[in-house]
Amino acid sequence: MWRFVGGLKLVHFEGGWIASCNSFGVHTSDRAPPRYTALVTAANDNSWVPSLKGRFIAFEGPDGSGKSTQYRRLLALCKDHDVTCCEVREPGGTGIGERVREILLDHAHHDMTLRCEMLLYMASRSQLLEQRIKPALRRGELVLADRFVSSTFAYQGAAGGLPLSEIAAAADIALQGTVPDVVVIFDVDEVTAAQRINPLLGAAPGRDPKGPDRIEARGSEFHRKVREGYLDLAKRDPAHHLVIDASKGPEDVWTALLEALPPRLVAKAGVGTRRGVEARGA
Repeated sequence: MWRFVGGLKLVHFEGGWIASCNSFGVHTSDRAPPRYTALVTAANDNSWVPSLKGRFIAFEGPDGSGKSTQYRRLLALCKDHDVTCCEVREPGGTGIGERVREILLDHAHHDMTLRCEMLLYMASRSQLLEQRIKPALRRGELVLADRFVSSTFAYQGAAGGLPLSEIAAAADIALQGTVPDVVVIFDVDEVTAAQRINPLLGAAPGRDPKGPDRIEARGSEFHRKVREGYLDLAKRDPAHHLVIDASKGPEDVWTALLEALPPRLVAKAGVGTRRGVEARGA
């Protein structure tokens, strides 16, 4: 089961990832997650959509993975079925968070240290949780996040080289046990991602028309490590990470998402998650 570990100590994520944390909600069960072979939902069967109410889902993936396209499609599906959705993005999502975003992505801050960068992401995330995410969960809304804490493990940890134990310790303070029910990782290699990003800069919604931001502009080796970081997270904690092959076209990716996500949500109803009622602040 999921439990919160008190005191700063070494604990295991499922699959053996050792991280230093105190109340970051670490899965300590050595039992394999139940298999739900019968829960295969056809792409045109949307009866599962109401089960999204009160859930917290994060969309993750390297830059150029196409996650934002799928994010907008899921939002539209929820609206069609009267599921109220709290949309959040990282960094940002609040007045304070958006100011932090400007600092983080501005090329003028090329001298920013990696540890400073990580802590700024966590500060923005903490404000987002208290101001928007927790209240939305208490209201029974779906919280759909365009990136969350997994990004920090992938970008500043796996790719940047910051010790994962430091990130886990900071996350413990920032999140206070509130984490997504499911993290959907849209997986794509760095070459394909780069080919998608360059023509889209200045055209895709949310992208700076001036060109890639400070994080996007990092080299292909950095983005290769980001991908590896995401896949490592999924390998070590498969019960809470869902990997979608995003190398295909948007329609194929959408179909794959609709096939894979519903069983995860139905399966979690009754088996629990890391985020209990106390973590929601109820």
